[in-house]
Amino acid sequence: MRLDKYLSVTATATRSETRKAVRAGEVTVNGAPARDPAENVDENTVAVTFRGTPVVYRRRHYILLNKPAGYVSATEDSGPTVLSLLPEKYTVMGLFPCGRLDKDTEGLLLLTDDGDTAHRLLSPRRHVKKRYRFTAEHDITGAEMAAFRAGMTLSDGTKTAPAGMELNADGKSGIVTLTEGKYHQIKRMMGALGNRIVMLERISFGPLDLPADLPRGAWRPLTDEEEAALLEAAENTPVHPLT
Repeated sequence: MRLDKYLSVTATATRSETRKAVRAGEVTVNGAPARDPAENVDENTVAVTFRGTPVVYRRRHYILLNKPAGYVSATEDSGPTVLSLLPEKYTVMGLFPCGRLDKDTEGLLLLTDDGDTAHRLLSPRRHVKKRYRFTAEHDITGAEMAAFRAGMTLSDGTKTAPAGMELNADGKSGIVTLTEGKYHQIKRMMGALGNRIVMLERISFGPLDLPADLPRGAWRPLTDEEEAALLEAAENTPVHPLT
């Protein structure tokens, strides 16, 4: 792998930043100053430092983002996307959202370049749980809660799986748990009951929880423990038949 690509895929520096750092003598390869950003390195064994800091190579990347409203869960769009919240050195890594949150839905969103893991986590046969904090426009009755929990058929004929619902004392806010990810699912289910979602925030995705100390619009790489739990969930969550 070229040195400038190595520093790019490790989210250390863009290729232009690498060229400048090499010229300034701020990059070392196996203890010696790098002379050419295009030199080839073995990513599995090389020891690189960038401006005095050792570079850690990761084959795949996992970013946890606290998505704000107004951003599209896509790599490209006419409006601002979730990737625009990351520095340029991350946006050239081939990251993409693992699943989608509506433009006005906030909360936990996983960004990765690991297509295989994303596919497993999003497979409708895996039933990976996703939890959302919500507020509805009107009070939710016991019958409406039972309809959510039993699953329902929407106006276009779409059938939803049973969804968990915990209701707060105010009668119109709480937590919904899904095991699938149909288009605008919670909003459409609530609409089928003659109600409307006015706030929706994803607070968990599989083994990942939205950190209380991560502000809206902020992001961070997964910890080693979070990454291990995510990969285990992708690999070992039971596969169910499609219904």
